[in-house]
Amino acid sequence: MLDLEDIFGGDGPLARVLPDFKVRREQLRMAQGVSAALAARESLVVEAGTGTGKTFAYLVPALLSGARVLISTGTRTLQDQLFSKDLPLVSAALGRPARVALLKGRGNYLCRYRLAQVEGAAEQLPLIDARRPRSQAMLERIRRWALTTQRGDLAEVRGLSDTHPVWSQVTSTRESCLGVRCPEISRCHVVAARREALEADVVIINHHLLLADLALKEDGFGDLLGCADAVILDEAHQIPDLATQFFGANIGSRQIETLLKDLHLELSSAAHLGGTSAAAAAAALAMCEAALAELRVALPAGAGRIAWLVSPAIDDAVDALIGALERLSAVLIPSDERPALAPLAERATELAMRLGRIAAVDELEGARTLELSARGFTLSLMPFDISGRFRALVYARRGAWIFTSATLSVGAEFGHFTGRLGLAEAATLRIESPFDHERQSLLYLPTGLPEPSSPTYVAAVIDTAIPLIEAARGGAFVLFTSHRALAQGAALLRARWAEEARFRLFVQGEAPRERLLQEFRADGNGVLLGTSSFWEGVDVKGEALRLVVIEKLPFAPPDDPLVRARIEHLTASGGNAFRDYQLPEAALALKQGAGRLIRSEDDYGVVAICDPRMLGRAYGRVFLAALPPMSVTQDAREARRFLARHAPRAPVLHAQAAP
Repeated sequence: MLDLEDIFGGDGPLARVLPDFKVRREQLRMAQGVSAALAARESLVVEAGTGTGKTFAYLVPALLSGARVLISTGTRTLQDQLFSKDLPLVSAALGRPARVALLKGRGNYLCRYRLAQVEGAAEQLPLIDARRPRSQAMLERIRRWALTTQRGDLAEVRGLSDTHPVWSQVTSTRESCLGVRCPEISRCHVVAARREALEADVVIINHHLLLADLALKEDGFGDLLGCADAVILDEAHQIPDLATQFFGANIGSRQIETLLKDLHLELSSAAHLGGTSAAAAAAALAMCEAALAELRVALPAGAGRIAWLVSPAIDDAVDALIGALERLSAVLIPSDERPALAPLAERATELAMRLGRIAAVDELEGARTLELSARGFTLSLMPFDISGRFRALVYARRGAWIFTSATLSVGAEFGHFTGRLGLAEAATLRIESPFDHERQSLLYLPTGLPEPSSPTYVAAVIDTAIPLIEAARGGAFVLFTSHRALAQGAALLRARWAEEARFRLFVQGEAPRERLLQEFRADGNGVLLGTSSFWEGVDVKGEALRLVVIEKLPFAPPDDPLVRARIEHLTASGGNAFRDYQLPEAALALKQGAGRLIRSEDDYGVVAICDPRMLGRAYGRVFLAALPPMSVTQDAREARRFLARHAPRAPVLHAQAAP
């Protein structure tokens, strides 16, 4: 029987099936650590630098272990890659067949009941804008596809994106699902997918679904975690923030409006309501609509996220809405003829309870916020500390938990990550990237820039970036920490290159993210300007990306109500908010941003961090320690020479047009 050294060796099964396979001692070391944790049913936190090959490093021991394994990812893209490509390949190479299931959130699957409602109810037509030919054509396409689909995954429908207005009308939510009362339960795609997952050896899910299973016991269709011997969390750096959201609470005006619309539909289509008085239901519905309108009036004008401080007007309006939702739940009595009334009553109860929890929270427990927009509002509670709850859920299940990502430690310390999740006792393993960062990359720290608070700062960053972009002949990311700085930087670049558009600009917000990336890769000499969504999860290998310019250190904005509340909480608790929260969070974010550059052994380039605090403040050492071991320079000429040496021979000239 092959051991791990043979499997990951030059003559092993992986080398035989992968034409570009490379022997990496770092990959073997990670696989050995994961294998030991699986065998001992222990928790392990693994930081694996870019290029380690961490996917195979956990898939091989997972398949060899014979355990029932749950693999959770941060993105649907990685989910699909594991299911369609990586797991079948590793399984075939090892000669270890396994039953593998791919499970997505319920919002990805067709709901046959809601499709029938859309087809049969004229009241629904305005919601999907069926007067538009495109929406009508898409609905007809879904109808035809629904007759033959096996999985019911809406990703199978050509041309349908999750932002299409039809999507939300043919899927269910946890609140709107009728569950076992649904007349389509025997053909439910969500039930079938969960049943398949419960019978599989390996289940591939995403973090949102995992946390819903942890925090909410979603849907009652089976406890996925209770059936698993091991849980492997890839892209685990996302878990602390996501878990904080799941263990908190939020309620939006759209959820309430959807409940009221669903009830309107039910009342208008009912010949009789069984045990429910139609007059009582209509009166309770009207009370909810009035209470929701009163809350809208009480909320401040404007848009954005603000702290929900004590406000008699808002507090009274929230209390009135809670009472109206409770009244609505009380009057809805289901019958055999109207089974949909039961989930409507349950949704009203849950919304009232969630709103009550947010309204009654103690200021030491978490931060309350109001998020306002032209279309509605969201009220949220974000707990300050989820470590005890997360730890209890992890250790309640006697199985292995593997957390892995390229960015989990600050320097060599994992304490920030493990502390937020209550995993102080978990073993840790830090594996450096096999790439030769010192040879392949250069860290440029320019001097002479103004402080980031200066009104001339973004202009100085653009002045610094342009000679670097020209030396590299394009192929650049310019990463900003705010949308305001992004807009200013884009305007300055366009003004500078107005007469001669040497490089095509790709600006976040002017096209969908994936389209920007696809066209940037294809261009080869483009310049992409982005904010937080481009700091992580972006993989551009080869010459297309050879320069990453970082506007400033990515400290979370202190005026954000959640950030401010957490700072105040840590300070009141006797902690050091900057040292224990702001600095490590920013260091991990910088690590993600700088990590966009070197994605293979053949990549070369420069990371330019324009923030003068890297050199001028003592904490700059923390940021330097978080970065790969790159060569460092403060000499602009050296940075330009490095870029010119590795740039393509001739740039491609483009017309200056929006992507």
